[in-house]
Amino acid sequence: MNYNINKGIGRTVEFKGLKAQYLFIFAGGLLGTLIFVMILYMAGVNSYICLFLGAGGASLIVWQTFSLNRKYGEHGLMKIAANKRHPRHIICRKPVHRYLKFTPKQNAL
Repeated sequence: MNYNINKGIGRTVEFKGLKAQYLFIFAGGLLGTLIFVMILYMAGVNSYICLFLGAGGASLIVWQTFSLNRKYGEHGLMKIAANKRHPRHIICRKPVHRYLKFTPKQNAL
């Protein structure tokens, strides 16, 4: 008997070169574009305008997602988000002697 062995255990998911969180951005963007076009069509907007906006939005999402994947790599967006959460400067508004003041400890008996 021959058994197939999954050799991709532990690797990130990849589809057509898109890795990790870019797949979610890609799928969510296309789904959002589809819902937007459906709402426009149900609202009575001309079907050619709906087609133009749908094709334009989908192509913009595909182009932007692949360019982000190429520019930042697999973990790049998470690194950028983490960097935005850290403060750029530590602000110290107290005078320096307040930090250097010695206070003796009380004996707890």
